[in-house]
Amino acid sequence: MQEAPYFCHSFSTLSLFLKCNEFDLMEPISTSFGIRLSDVQRARYNIQGVVHPTLLAKNFRLSQQFEANILLKREDLQIVRSYKIRGAFNKISSLDAPQKKQGVVCASAGNHAQGVAYACQILGIHAHIFMPSTTPKQKVDQVKYFGGEWVEVVLTGDTFDDSQLEALDFCTGKGKVFVPPFDDPMVIAGQGTIGLEILEQYTQPIDYVLLPVGGGGLASGVSTVLKQLSPQTKIIGIEPHGADAMRQSIQEGKRIILHDIDTFVDGAAVKQVGELNFNICQQHLDKVITVDEGRICETIVDLYNKDAIVVEPSGAMCIAALHQLQAEIQGKTVVCLVSGSNNDLSRMEEIKERALLYKGLKHYFVVVFPQRAGALKEFVADVLGPNDDITYFQYTKKTSRESGAAVIGIELKEKRDFEPLVQRMNSLKFFGRYLNDDPNLLSILV
Repeated sequence: MQEAPYFCHSFSTLSLFLKCNEFDLMEPISTSFGIRLSDVQRARYNIQGVVHPTLLAKNFRLSQQFEANILLKREDLQIVRSYKIRGAFNKISSLDAPQKKQGVVCASAGNHAQGVAYACQILGIHAHIFMPSTTPKQKVDQVKYFGGEWVEVVLTGDTFDDSQLEALDFCTGKGKVFVPPFDDPMVIAGQGTIGLEILEQYTQPIDYVLLPVGGGGLASGVSTVLKQLSPQTKIIGIEPHGADAMRQSIQEGKRIILHDIDTFVDGAAVKQVGELNFNICQQHLDKVITVDEGRICETIVDLYNKDAIVVEPSGAMCIAALHQLQAEIQGKTVVCLVSGSNNDLSRMEEIKERALLYKGLKHYFVVVFPQRAGALKEFVADVLGPNDDITYFQYTKKTSRESGAAVIGIELKEKRDFEPLVQRMNSLKFFGRYLNDDPNLLSILV
């Protein structure tokens, strides 16, 4: 039986609705909304004591910047520093005794793995966790920390999808239960508990909710709740520009597979979204937009420097997308979900580099130097502006040639200083080639 939509303005209305549906356990788990509200309420009962409600608070800096009421839902404050514990614990705790004894398997780029590891440590269940070999060391270490003796980490493949194929093969061969990171009703219901919290914590109408999208589990669960309890709220999915499987799938009207993805936003870099997730998101998301990885990096740096908030790339996506929605959200109440903070310190150099490149403040050139004394001095004195700084220099002198090339990185104080810099390089015959557009630049430098 399909549940009728409810519009909730208050904690008491929501609580009464959920109380009435708490024991409605005989309905099929799927409805036209994907999952039932009673499934989400049951999930919240299952995870209580392990998962704690996270802060929903106004960010005054962002609210002033975008002339809107910007609220941050801080899932980065969970014990495993991401929302993934909600779905993982709900799924694993629902297994029967023989399944728990046999053990579980999962594949993850990091955050789901930590949720599974923590759940297994609490419940005393053994787990094999498959992770891409490209997973930041910090996330691997955290999985081992949260799981302790109950987990074994297997690093394999270059992407999440590679790891998942190996995990599924292992699971079939060993007869263990696979715990999906997103394409599962119990996982979706667990993530949906965030939607209940948002509506309880903010009792006024919400105009927009921005949700990060990877495989689609979070967006499926939260949108299922919001579309029934707060149907006037617009729900916008946010994907990284280099891994927009959900946007393209909705555009095509079917699930598509991306052959090449940018894995930088590792928490949202999947080649194909979940089948159940696609069906739900196709119905519930008002739109899906992509955000440039450079903008995400700029947002990470700003959140750290200005708000003392540490986030990972996928955790910054919704805030990074505010710039694209600036005209639309002016004067509105907007909830941005900060999905996680599992960031490796060793990645900060690349994050800062990407942010500077995106803002047009960092530029790399092949510079042609005459092989004579004083050429470098001339370049510094006559080509560089008063506020320009050389941050990278690589040069090999070739004595048999009249000129030699150097790769030089220059950081500017202002974006407008770029064109005059290039003009001086050309007029003094130092310009060789501009490198910022080279797709291999970051892999070479960082």
